[in-house]
Amino acid sequence: MSVLLIAGSPSERSRSAVLLDAVQQRLQLQGAQVDRVQIRDLSPQALLLANVAHPSIAQAIAQVARATAVVVATPIYKAAYSGVLKLFLDLLPQTAFKGKTVLPVATGGSPHHMLALDYALRPVLQSLGAEHILPGVFAIDAQVVLLPQEGQQIDVELARRLEGVVDLLPFTGKRKPSLQPQYAPVQFADVRCSV
Repeated sequence: MSVLLIAGSPSERSRSAVLLDAVQQRLQLQGAQVDRVQIRDLSPQALLLANVAHPSIAQAIAQVARATAVVVATPIYKAAYSGVLKLFLDLLPQTAFKGKTVLPVATGGSPHHMLALDYALRPVLQSLGAEHILPGVFAIDAQVVLLPQEGQQIDVELARRLEGVVDLLPFTGKRKPSLQPQYAPVQFADVRCSV
């Protein structure tokens, strides 16, 4: 299985990148092949001019095409995902995520930005043809501490949430938890009371 991590922060050192580091460690422990695209390292001019022929952009698009699953990480600014991530996603073919499982991950200053995952990012991921979008993981800045000397610390509860959702990514040859409901469907005519 090939998992592509897309770092959507314009900053060299960011909390959303720390979350991607934790995801990468978990995936590598499970034997997944992990690749990474740092959008901030792509040609800024090529991004702004939508030059998909530029070598850095063409390589990043090829990495998306090869991936089985994609993890997209972004900081949330003003209730939306980062502008550099938007620029990159706009350059992808309309079916770039077709047949892929996508995990959105985000950080923000307060819990009020949590809905940006569902109302801003998820529709874009769906429009790119994602087969399955896992429940996103949102962390407030206080849960991801950037320490001096490149150090970092992730809240224990956040680390558990990340591990749980990363374990839902599809792995070839390994049995993963079923995402199917565990209860038989109830017909609407059988419903006697609703809340």
